[in-house]
Amino acid sequence: MTRIQIYDTTLRDGSQGEGVNFSLQDKLLITRKLDELGFDVIEGGYPLSNPKDEEYFRRVADMDLKHARIAAFGMTRRRGLAAEDDIGMRALRDSRAPVVTIVGKTWDLHVEEVLRVDQEENLAMIRDSIAFLKAEGRTVYYDAEHFFDGLRHDPEYALKTVQAAQEAGADTIILCDTNGGSLPEQIAAGVEAARQALSVPLGIHCHNDCDLAVANTLVAVDHGVLQVQGTINGLGERCGNADLISVVANLALKKEGYEVLREDGVRHLAKLSRYVYEIANMNFRTNQPFVGSSAFAHKGGMHVHAVSRVAESYEHIKPELVGNERRILVSELSGRSNIVAKTTKYRIESDDALMRRILQRVQDLENIGYQFEAAEASFDLLVKKEAGTYKPKFQRIHYRVNVETDERSEPQTEATIKLKVNGRIEHVVAEGDGPVNALDNALRKALTGAYPNLAEMHLVDYKVRVINSTEGTAARVRVVIESADHEEMWATVGVSENIIEASWLALVDSVEYKLFKDDGELSPNGNGRNGAAAAAGTSGASANA
Repeated sequence: MTRIQIYDTTLRDGSQGEGVNFSLQDKLLITRKLDELGFDVIEGGYPLSNPKDEEYFRRVADMDLKHARIAAFGMTRRRGLAAEDDIGMRALRDSRAPVVTIVGKTWDLHVEEVLRVDQEENLAMIRDSIAFLKAEGRTVYYDAEHFFDGLRHDPEYALKTVQAAQEAGADTIILCDTNGGSLPEQIAAGVEAARQALSVPLGIHCHNDCDLAVANTLVAVDHGVLQVQGTINGLGERCGNADLISVVANLALKKEGYEVLREDGVRHLAKLSRYVYEIANMNFRTNQPFVGSSAFAHKGGMHVHAVSRVAESYEHIKPELVGNERRILVSELSGRSNIVAKTTKYRIESDDALMRRILQRVQDLENIGYQFEAAEASFDLLVKKEAGTYKPKFQRIHYRVNVETDERSEPQTEATIKLKVNGRIEHVVAEGDGPVNALDNALRKALTGAYPNLAEMHLVDYKVRVINSTEGTAARVRVVIESADHEEMWATVGVSENIIEASWLALVDSVEYKLFKDDGELSPNGNGRNGAAAAAGTSGASANA
């Protein structure tokens, strides 16, 4: 087995992506998670660029990491300076990072037009920087920036730059497709050229501007590179970097003869992907290969029928190999197979009449704007209603939402709710950041006395979509609410021409799902808190709609 070193640069290159901003604590948490899964090298940042990165290297040096080595990133010395006199070189040395990654220019265009130095001075800058850090006892990786562009434009000089790095003592030389514009055959040719010119181990660093970063990385491995660089979820500047989630999964599960991460690290890729999305405060990419919620989701009736019999008929791997799970979606496109697959836990698949009623109800509701594939908790409640096992946990008498503002103040929102709960009337008032948040607060206030476990439930996300936009202000809207407790996360849906009513319908479903779940009325074995699905691992959110 050939060990492929997995080098993660989420904390540096990934943070350069639009909308990505990690706090110091975020960076330390991600470092811990990557180490737990067996990532080999974690690039923490550039210690000279900002106080946060400087503090990161101070803090991470005291962490008890089990596997990963920490790398500091920096550039070659500035022109006309000795390496020991360059502030950037000193910052890398003083970072205490055991690994230092130095990036230098390979493409003569950058040397002459960007750096504005002659070619010999660029070679000296590469040699001096690496030699200085090697003399300080560091492992030094050299990132050959724009290697493939440089090789196409002036192959002789491009190879001289990486040979200079080797002569100065670089432990690994990483070939970078910095513009992300190379095709797989160009990557293959470039790696072969570097192998002919060098004797040190090679790595690969690909950007995704042609949507080929993962493919290019795998081609490079096929041609002998031993280190792959990338980011979790492909975060990064412009179109991002090679997604290490897909790279690792392909190396471990699709190719033979390669060893990556720790022994069971691949089985935690889905959790890792979602963990980084949550910390970065970004929405999950549902169609992300291997780990997205749609990666093993089946909607068409023919697909569902086939996969229920032979999983591999429409799945290229078992979803649990990467910590994911199969999902059966229901919509107006569904056939009986979808409904049977989705209702297996209720053991009602032999009731043909009920199956037809459920399917008809789904199609009728989706015709007016409902969408159950993104709101499976609402579908579970629909099944209970059609099966005749639904008994409401409370009854709405009325609600009212009031928003007041003037030119001198922010809007003030108040919700009044009147419910019947276990035979008693609850009439409460609550304020909120917006009308939906006020309704949510009032609903909890009315119900928590009878159902104290609602205190552990929180709102994770709130989405609104206009369905029939041609109707203008009378258009129907669909509201999807994601909620969570310490066991799982679920989504519910409501549709109305009134956004408040649509939100109320989704809120009620969310609360009732929680109550039915905790009472064991949604569990196939009736044991109550069944702990199914992944833990949410998120903080609450308020809806300001």
